[in-house]
Amino acid sequence: MDCKKKQLIDQIKIVINNLENDYYNEITSGVLQLIYKRYKKALDVMENNEDIREVNIIGGVRAYMDSYNDYQNPLLGELHKAEKLHKELLNT
Repeated sequence: MDCKKKQLIDQIKIVINNLENDYYNEITSGVLQLIYKRYKKALDVMENNEDIREVNIIGGVRAYMDSYNDYQNPLLGELHKAEKLHKELLNT
């Protein structure tokens, strides 16, 4: 498996884990639900070797920042890492 692809899969799992553990009650609606659903779908796409262009996680950081004033939240850093890896993978 490509190193970048594995890194992205691992990062997607980190984001999903953070959402499920830290925001369990909040991932059933709103922006966090949208982010959560996108990351679950992205994991499915990545693990089933589907087209990387089907992964739709770009914009999660922006959506979170637009909805919450918690700019120091560690989740933002994890979302940013995933988006950056995704962009790098698309450009290879």
